Amino acid sequence: MVQPQLKDRLNDAARQRRLEAAGIHPLLARLWAARGVDDPGFIRQGWSAMIPPVHLTHAERAAALLADAIARGKRMLVVADYDCDGATACAVAVRALRRMGAIVDFLVPDRFETGYGLSPAVVELATRHHAGRPDLIITVDNGIASIDGVEAARLAGMDVIITDHHLPGDALPDALAIVNPNQPGCGFPSKNLAGVGVIFYLMLALRAELRRRGTFADSGPRLDDLADLVALGTVADVVKLDTNNRLLVTQGLQRIRSGRMQAGIRALFEVAGRQPRSATAFDLGFALGPRINAAGRLADMSLGIHCLLTDDPAQATALARQLDAINQERRSIELAMREEAMNVLMQDAPARAASVCVYHPEWHQGVVGLVASRLKDAYWRPSLAFARCDDGTLRGSGRSVPEVHLRDVLDLVSKRYPGIILKFGGHAMAAGLTLAEAAYPVFVEGFDAAVRELSGADRFEPVIETDGSLEADFATIEVASLLQEQVWGAGFPAPVFRDTFTVLHQRLLKDKHLKLFLQRGTQRFDAIWFNHADPLPERAQLAYRLDCNEWNGRVSVQLVVEHALPA
Repeated sequence: MVQPQLKDRLNDAARQRRLEAAGIHPLLARLWAARGVDDPGFIRQGWSAMIPPVHLTHAERAAALLADAIARGKRMLVVADYDCDGATACAVAVRALRRMGAIVDFLVPDRFETGYGLSPAVVELATRHHAGRPDLIITVDNGIASIDGVEAARLAGMDVIITDHHLPGDALPDALAIVNPNQPGCGFPSKNLAGVGVIFYLMLALRAELRRRGTFADSGPRLDDLADLVALGTVADVVKLDTNNRLLVTQGLQRIRSGRMQAGIRALFEVAGRQPRSATAFDLGFALGPRINAAGRLADMSLGIHCLLTDDPAQATALARQLDAINQERRSIELAMREEAMNVLMQDAPARAASVCVYHPEWHQGVVGLVASRLKDAYWRPSLAFARCDDGTLRGSGRSVPEVHLRDVLDLVSKRYPGIILKFGGHAMAAGLTLAEAAYPVFVEGFDAAVRELSGADRFEPVIETDGSLEADFATIEVASLLQEQVWGAGFPAPVFRDTFTVLHQRLLKDKHLKLFLQRGTQRFDAIWFNHADPLPERAQLAYRLDCNEWNGRVSVQLVVEHALPA
């Protein structure tokens, strides 16, 4: 296992002074400055500050095509991805399109039968859809690589509009329109939109187009009430929270905290044991997101989409409970697979490798990505886990470290060894692929060599970036609440402070969480280190988050420990 190093973020005093002069709280000013914020306007998180849809290439063209289809009464079918981003994107599309008069239903591919994206097999399912054969297919969170699928749809007499955010390959599908901030030639300032963000933008463009055509007697249906779905999908997909994404998530969280949310979102908070009034991005990413994702991993993502589409509280609760039960099953499967993988690697530790690859024919296809994530954290190397499909191929999912662009590595391997990777796709930090089983040994060697070549390194060191010492005056419940109200996440990490404490008392909770009573100077703190059972020395340097702990109606400051070093 690799032990991370602690490193303080570089602060920019000039930026901090500008932010403080604009009225930003001194601690927030320091934290924001260290994250590159130098414009006091960063605090503006209202809808008026959002990048306008007109800047998203082909959004207006796609909106015009959708408006034409609505006017002609054409049947539409949303084809979604089977993760939380895809599910929320599907819910946004279906809800918005129906409000604007469209005849629309949805189809989500089966991870185990038809695989990811708009494949020819999915097109065949679309032709036999229970709601009727569609005239127009709209992809959400997929489609940028679906060259064969789009061609199959054309031959079957169906048009396709693609909305996606994944990186494109060398060629693009021949669709009616492609809306993707990462396609060649798109100058949209935020390349980090999630799939749900892309379709939300298209729905805004569609409403504007229908307004221009005089379709509505008033200004048209409101779409800001879909912000909770946009926030959930954006956070769950771990896209970078740049200024525009942070705005979208902020708007969603504000609606959730005020009690204005979809019935399914409310039900998911309930089964997760979280309070919507104090909702954070952490709740979306680690409580709600996994429950939606579990349906796509083990069962049918339609469950998750129906949960997000229903307006019936009772039905939403029943579906949320089903999702919760599936998530419990997912946890059990993941734990068993992770233990098997770790046992294999402990016996045959990849000491000389720059990467980690594991495979077991009995593993569950839907959970290999989670196993890869755990292996990446444990060994701090790009990691891939594979399971066998019914057709005898291997389906793999990978997670990477910041120094290695995972999709680029797979692209290099596919060019070096033509034919061994049957298909692949993804991002810098996460990707998926399908292999011929006989090619696995060759792939493992080729993958490791490509990691070394593209990164220029054969080992990687994990670093926990901290925000230095927390000033004593700021270790209060008021400041903890202020930090909790902010939107933190990928690319804009939550603050982690570093200080030296005396450990006055420590004990285990539920045999796995270390409960601590600490002292720093004259201040004493309750603290907890989740999923850590080893005791600390009397003096320790801790990396920690400032948190609010609510117990029996009393709210107090609590430190959540992330890492420890001897003082």
